[in-house]
Amino acid sequence: MNTPVDLHYANSDEWVKIDGDTATVGITDYAQSEIGEIVFVELPELGKTLAAGDAIGVVESVKAVSDIYTPVGGEVIEINTAAADDPSIVNASPYENGWLVKLKVNSPDTSALLDSVTYATTRTDSN
Repeated sequence: MNTPVDLHYANSDEWVKIDGDTATVGITDYAQSEIGEIVFVELPELGKTLAAGDAIGVVESVKAVSDIYTPVGGEVIEINTAAADDPSIVNASPYENGWLVKLKVNSPDTSALLDSVTYATTRTDSN
């Protein structure tokens, strides 16, 4: 399981990368492998303001439909239209090309999130 060390992880299997006042959000490698082949991605509208824990969209696979939640709050400033147009990108590259949204955050609070080692351990222990 791939868990980059420069990211923060939510128990609901999303990741976030903070760069200044921008937070990039996606689903983890673990999540995409559990969901299976993703065939549809629904993303929020630009300008939408979200609180940490709010649903930001949906991923649908041949096995299930899963809500996606944002680990941090902010305003949606960019959506990954490439992932919406070709959902297989999320399976092939969940951390690079398969990100889902970018948020403008005022003060990103990652204190409730997990680091890569803790997240990987929780997912290994759950199998």
